[in-house]
Amino acid sequence: MPSMTKLQRVQAALAGHPVDRVPVSAWGHDFRREWTAEGLAQATLDAYRRYDWDFIKVNPRATYYAEDWGCRFQPSGRDDQGPDLVEAAVKSPADLRRLRPLDPTKGAYGQQLAALRLIGREMAGQAAFIQTVFSPLAVASRLAGGRQPIRQYMDEAPQDLEAALSVIAETLAAYARACLDAGASGIFFAPVEWATRDSCSDEQYQRFGRPYDLLVLAAVQGAQFNLLHVCRNNNMLESLLDYPVHAFHWAATGTGNPSLKDILAKTDKAVAGGVSHDTTLVDGRPHQVAAEARQALSASGGRRFLLTPGCSISPQTPEANLRAMIEVARGIHLERSEGGASA
Repeated sequence: MPSMTKLQRVQAALAGHPVDRVPVSAWGHDFRREWTAEGLAQATLDAYRRYDWDFIKVNPRATYYAEDWGCRFQPSGRDDQGPDLVEAAVKSPADLRRLRPLDPTKGAYGQQLAALRLIGREMAGQAAFIQTVFSPLAVASRLAGGRQPIRQYMDEAPQDLEAALSVIAETLAAYARACLDAGASGIFFAPVEWATRDSCSDEQYQRFGRPYDLLVLAAVQGAQFNLLHVCRNNNMLESLLDYPVHAFHWAATGTGNPSLKDILAKTDKAVAGGVSHDTTLVDGRPHQVAAEARQALSASGGRRFLLTPGCSISPQTPEANLRAMIEVARGIHLERSEGGASA
């Protein structure tokens, strides 16, 4: 097969068409530089150029979702540690009711859009890049300082919580559209800690998660590359396969999670992942990373598949391990038939 451009390779993989090789990428925090638009853009571009990724998942500071609603955070000043919460914006059901929609072109959200414009200017169409957008429920837990207050509101103040989720979803929908206007190819939509049975029941997610997720995703229909990322073990991915995205991403090796084969058999969308971000990639040896990557290629047959870690990588991830994952992807030549991959 003739060599493809990065854009062609990713679009073919998303569509289930033959590819010259499996697309590969990874992402993680740069806790020092992600606090400014310029710093985040530079950190993102540095990683892209260093590893020659096939696509970029922008990995901004997670606190930005809550800052403009009044949460205060203190940067750690360390490369290997995220910021600390100083003060939560939501401390009671009354605070939930006081939330109002934000203008996503201003404040911390506007700073992210500025970073996207900088990235887009430098990329000049070389590869797709997608912006991280947390789900409304995930943003709510950041406003409240954690999962436990939100669980309490689910039980004791459900209507107040729903009012807040509507406001947050309105803001995130406008922001997601603005990300596309700023040059992003789509969004990396993440319920983070919520779409797992370790955090809430299926019934709770159906009420407090799904309707607001779909409001945000509806705002970016028509984008080239929208991806649903479902975090953590014991996840609810199989009940979210009707979400309107191009690909599903999760820790396929995580406890209680479906395998790549499981999901490929249940959807015509693409899947991404395959390498354990919190074990093999950070603590293993390069040959172990390569073995896991090869298993993922075998499980997927190299079709409708993007090789990545299962989640954001630690700043301590050895470069040699990332290189091992890359070499597996780039050392595989995919056959044109549905039969799969051969070395």
